[in-house]
Amino acid sequence: MTGNGVASIGECMLELSGQAGPNWRMGFAGDTFNTLWALHALSGDRPATYVSAFGDDPFSRDQIGFFGENGIGIGASPIIAGARPGLYAITLTGAERSFTYWRGDAAARQLASDPAALAKSLENQSLVYFSGITLAILNDGARTSLLAAVAKARAAGSLVAFDPNYRPRLWRRREEAQAAILDALAVTDIALPTFPDEQMLFGDAAPQATAERLGELVGEVVVKNGEEPALIAASGTLRPVAAVHVAAPVDTTGAGDSFNGAYLAARLAGHAPTEAVLRAHRVAAAVVQVRGALAPFETLRAAFED
Repeated sequence: MTGNGVASIGECMLELSGQAGPNWRMGFAGDTFNTLWALHALSGDRPATYVSAFGDDPFSRDQIGFFGENGIGIGASPIIAGARPGLYAITLTGAERSFTYWRGDAAARQLASDPAALAKSLENQSLVYFSGITLAILNDGARTSLLAAVAKARAAGSLVAFDPNYRPRLWRRREEAQAAILDALAVTDIALPTFPDEQMLFGDAAPQATAERLGELVGEVVVKNGEEPALIAASGTLRPVAAVHVAAPVDTTGAGDSFNGAYLAARLAGHAPTEAVLRAHRVAAAVVQVRGALAPFETLRAAFED
């Protein structure tokens, strides 16, 4: 029988944001960590675990310390001697962001290097979450190990959620991404795709096409589409749920990730998919009104319960 914890698998990076002249603000963020941040904030006292691999440098130690200060553990994630975290910088044009990355030798690429440790981190979790970026940073063998560990956790009773989160620059070929993402969907209970990503990767003409295609593979699908309605595919039906309009967003970084965290928190709390999407839209709208990927817990909770 599974426990009540939540685990997210992937890469948390050093984030440079809020540039003011030559000065930057440094924090910690990454797609699956951003989702866990919101999920943890909105899930009461559920234990939260970020499953990755870490270096032994001062930045890695600070990162792990930051997790702990905010109630997030690292399970049995390996500490790799001589390794270090990846880094990215956010530059903004208005509220729209672009990213510059330094991540080629990041420790997180070794998160599946010890299959037994990975499986241990996923034991007794009520929910396991990962993304297409988690897949993309791994080599073929590590990707196979990851999906085997996720499948084992699912067989033991964990609910598995997955966001395809397609980023072309991380993949050698489009076909490789398609195959890996389809393999991941085969062990998934809740899929949380974004329509423009799916259009780019699979050629879907409209959100309905994404929902219908993934609905053949996964029991519960929520297609995100920015400020357009999200589309739920579950129990053989499609339901659009209008988004929350933000007149003057500050920074859209992490909005979709926070949507995912809020949606999953609501579903774990027993809310139906439509109510979960409404809460997730409110949380995403709150996140785009703060700088950086991680909104304060109080901001997330106020939007979720509003």
